[in-house]
Amino acid sequence: MDGLCRALGSRPSFPGWLVAGVLAALAAAGCGGVGTTATTTPPPSSTVGTGTFAPAPPSTTSAPTTPPPTTAGATTTTTSTVTTLPPEPWQVPGRRYYFPIQPPGEATYREAHHDYPAADIFAPAGAPVVAVTAGVIEELRRDDPWQPEVDDPATRGGRFVSLLGDDGVRYYFSHLQAVAEGIEAGDRVAAGRVIGTVGTSGNAATTPPHCHFGISRPTFAGDWAVRRGEVPPYEWLQAWEQGRDVTPVLPAG
Repeated sequence: MDGLCRALGSRPSFPGWLVAGVLAALAAAGCGGVGTTATTTPPPSSTVGTGTFAPAPPSTTSAPTTPPPTTAGATTTTTSTVTTLPPEPWQVPGRRYYFPIQPPGEATYREAHHDYPAADIFAPAGAPVVAVTAGVIEELRRDDPWQPEVDDPATRGGRFVSLLGDDGVRYYFSHLQAVAEGIEAGDRVAAGRVIGTVGTSGNAATTPPHCHFGISRPTFAGDWAVRRGEVPPYEWLQAWEQGRDVTPVLPAG
């Protein structure tokens, strides 16, 4: 087709009617440089122009979910188990002081003591020794390390319990046969609670069973020279034996 177009364009000696007819046919066939220009429709654009509605993506409806529990601001309640011991036969509601040996009728004691203020309360071996008032166990000893050949004054009491009373007074119980099970240093005890039993431990090994009882000001654990006694207890023992709530008076200073 291109060769025919060039031939016709370069030979003007052909008859006019023939040239006109051929050119018309070539124009209809699309010979280069002749006829109309074809219009190409551009592909649709993927960009949504301003003002053109773009359909929203399909919505997904999720089932409602329960949010996990949060700890912010939450209050945690801790339940502690408190063991309440049944009352002893001699405990009376509201009473603040008790005689150290129960029952008091089984005990004997004197006003005098040897070289320092204290009391030796004699009673049958195994008789209950009780906290004379409510307080905290300062220290105790369950073994008996006393040796007669050494006679260390720090161990003469044998098995003992030291009680810091809520009244600010320290009470000392020694020569015990045993310290009550279930109590330790730092434990609170109620007035009248059993803390041990009468015995012959320490340097009381050759004497009748008794409890050495001392009243003193609080100092520190292990201070045997003070805890053994610095206030004559006879007056207070008499009051407690009679069921009277009387607080010992400590020396000034």
